[in-house]
Amino acid sequence: MKILIIVPTYNERENIEKLIQRIFDLRLDLEILVVDDNSPDSTGEIAERLAAEDQRIHVLHRGGKLGLGSAYVEGFKYALSNGYDLIFEMDADLSHDPGYIPDFLDKISEYDVVLGSRYLTGVNVINWPLKRLLLSYCANWIARLVTGLPMRDSTGGFKCFRRRVLESIDLDKIHSEGYAFQIEMSFRAWKKGFRICEIPIIFCDRQKGKSKLSSKDAREAAWMIWKLKLLGLLGML
Repeated sequence: MKILIIVPTYNERENIEKLIQRIFDLRLDLEILVVDDNSPDSTGEIAERLAAEDQRIHVLHRGGKLGLGSAYVEGFKYALSNGYDLIFEMDADLSHDPGYIPDFLDKISEYDVVLGSRYLTGVNVINWPLKRLLLSYCANWIARLVTGLPMRDSTGGFKCFRRRVLESIDLDKIHSEGYAFQIEMSFRAWKKGFRICEIPIIFCDRQKGKSKLSSKDAREAAWMIWKLKLLGLLGML
């Protein structure tokens, strides 16, 4: 099976090379797509250099900081156009440990979507400020309550999709970002009847660089929860 890991980047020069090396250290047959939003710190140039040295690395350059959701959508379209069977989402900042990738691959043999969950076995988050942790935990609790999503961590960004899941979703209708994007993709897959599984992961906050999430992302997620609830009731997903 052809496997692609999509890694969106914006100012990740301190992390991207380490992440790619750690992924390839797993000795798995997979490829990486870096989707760079014209990073001022030359992350895109670093990715290009790595791609020139290793044909398993691919790079998409975008014109500016266009957002996480649209970066993944472009990555999904690239994956579908180029015949990949399994498609991962993964953060560039080393908060997602590549060591869990074999666990995802083990579970995806039985499921259509596998989610890396920070809250499946308690709270497995390291080095987050209490305010951010409470925001994330409460957002997931509210999403579960309002939409009925049967998962503990619908806002996490470490995921693996089977090709058929992405083929079933009209990607041109996905315009959400951040937390909202993650909730929307999980909800749409669930409402279409795909088998979804969570596996426990330990999430370590980035050590270098700055987080891209903001209060705007939290507000969008709050609105998206109710929007998805309504669309689901109306059968418009």
